Amino acid sequence: MVDLDLSMGADQVQVASEFQQLEIREGELHLRFFVTPTQEVALPAIIVREVISAPLDRITPIPNISSLLLGTINLRGRVIWVADLSQILGESTALNTERPEIPVIAVEEQEILLGLAVDRIVGMEWLSAEKVQQPTQVANSMAPFVRGEWILDEDTHQRLRLLDHKAIISSELWAA
Repeated sequence: MVDLDLSMGADQVQVASEFQQLEIREGELHLRFFVTPTQEVALPAIIVREVISAPLDRITPIPNISSLLLGTINLRGRVIWVADLSQILGESTALNTERPEIPVIAVEEQEILLGLAVDRIVGMEWLSAEKVQQPTQVANSMAPFVRGEWILDEDTHQRLRLLDHKAIISSELWAA
């Protein structure tokens, strides 16, 4: 806790107050984003290496590969696969690529770097690990990739699902 000294100036009090706000953050930092226009999910920020808005012409399509993969992209000198996360999660419609740029989340686990193409990025948020519950009403195709969920609004039953990045990266779907 930061003690406020009464002899501090207004600017110093504001800075001390900002530090105080930083200290009371609870939970872990997560990246919130939409996989489809209506389905919002989250990933732990610790595994996110970079979030980019990639022009479609920067993603190089590769012939004769899984339909999950949009192609490859050069990320700071390293070529990585870019996958349509909605298809990995079992959505019937592919990501809309008829737009100037596609949000790509570069995630890393045990030195495997993968780009996940998504509908749109919401931002970073502190979410409490203690409030994560067992997921409910999850489609069978999506269930292996969901670790839990937060209930954001009891009245509307709005839920935010926490994805299991390890399950996504090690999925057998890549071999298809």
